[in-house]
Amino acid sequence: MGRTYLVEEAIGQYLSDLTTKVKPYVTGLLIGQCSPQRDYVIRAVRTPPKEEQKEDNVSPAKLASLDEEWITTHASQVSRMLPGGLLVLGVFIIATPELSKDSQNALRRLIFSVEKSLTKRRLWKPSEEEVSDRAALQICSATKKVVCRTYDVQDPKSSAKPADWKYQSALSASWLALGCTVNVNIHIPLLATSPNHDLEKNTKNGLNRWSKQIEDSVFLINGQVKDEDTELLEGQKKSKGNIQSSTQFSDVKVLTQLSQGSSRRSTATVQVCSGSINLKGAVKCRAYVHNNKPKVKEAIQALKRDIINTLSDRCEILFEDLIINEGPQNKNFKRQYHVLPQRLFVPVAGSSVMLSDYKFGDEAAGEIQERFVEMLDQAVQAEDIHVAEEMSTVDICPIADNVDDTQQKQVTKATLLLKLQQNMGVVIAAAVAVLASIFSFNYFSD
Repeated sequence: MGRTYLVEEAIGQYLSDLTTKVKPYVTGLLIGQCSPQRDYVIRAVRTPPKEEQKEDNVSPAKLASLDEEWITTHASQVSRMLPGGLLVLGVFIIATPELSKDSQNALRRLIFSVEKSLTKRRLWKPSEEEVSDRAALQICSATKKVVCRTYDVQDPKSSAKPADWKYQSALSASWLALGCTVNVNIHIPLLATSPNHDLEKNTKNGLNRWSKQIEDSVFLINGQVKDEDTELLEGQKKSKGNIQSSTQFSDVKVLTQLSQGSSRRSTATVQVCSGSINLKGAVKCRAYVHNNKPKVKEAIQALKRDIINTLSDRCEILFEDLIINEGPQNKNFKRQYHVLPQRLFVPVAGSSVMLSDYKFGDEAAGEIQERFVEMLDQAVQAEDIHVAEEMSTVDICPIADNVDDTQQKQVTKATLLLKLQQNMGVVIAAAVAVLASIFSFNYFSD
């Protein structure tokens, strides 16, 4: 028996509208949450057209000409906008009957390309029992016939399996939210033996070690430690009245262990360093789980991943911004101060779920609104954009070493990809949230 996808009813109308706007085909992403029993789809988002396609809404005539890099880049940017618990569940394609035979092959290629791109950015690994099926939704623009299949992204040789696609009203309104503030104080040494002192690579390595601490942390839900296999709402009364206005929110405290446990020996090492990177401050995190008897372990896992993702994403965004605006490091790089991107949350119309994103301090509300239309095909009112965190600064003092040819090529390649992202209106997106925080990034060298 195949998987069942419960789909927000409004998505059916959204997909139907797309059939009349774009020819001969249009692609996009499916966003939602996996669970052992079924998957929940709360949004579908079309792939933003390239500049040459915006005026006439015409895609290349053949599916063989699909721009996989463009679509996977869009998926990577959208994944930054998803709070804990939500992910890219699959891809869809709406095509004319003439292209129907090629649609499944195209969808299969896209599913594995998107998953590969998203996996590269993650600092966490999926658990063994985690659902690895992703949806491939095919819709005929003439007959409106819907065919849903799944592929196991953990198996490169996976064949298509049939799946049920069922629309359900008010699906987006019935979610449980969890939120927390995590204090961060990460010191990342730069070894003197490191040839290029790659700030981005060293930062990612440091975050990878820190992410393991988050995985081992203790989570208090509303002040209590709960057994992982119990239901999240066990012992709580369900809210009555309007579903959307009575969304249940759990406050979570994160207790990071000082050691890695008695089973692991801790040894001290002396290393010669020529600099260091410091990450210090507080980050606001949020996760959502469906209200169909979710387990505590599902909720905690979703929040853990949001904590790890939000710190990793904003560091990634910072380095992207530095490459675009300042270019490669030069020999006489002076000490500079930068503003780290702030996290925001934006409400989804008719839903209790809020989408997340990041912005730099000099970005106007209009730029944020444009990016939401570009990335999520969603109009956002300026008054709905609320910053979750206070402004913070970045202190960077790079080492004045020469950049060798290999590093120069890597930077050039990264810059070209970032220009592709910038054309999509993607450098960083924005949203709306709840509390204030201070977060800083410092880089010191001898």
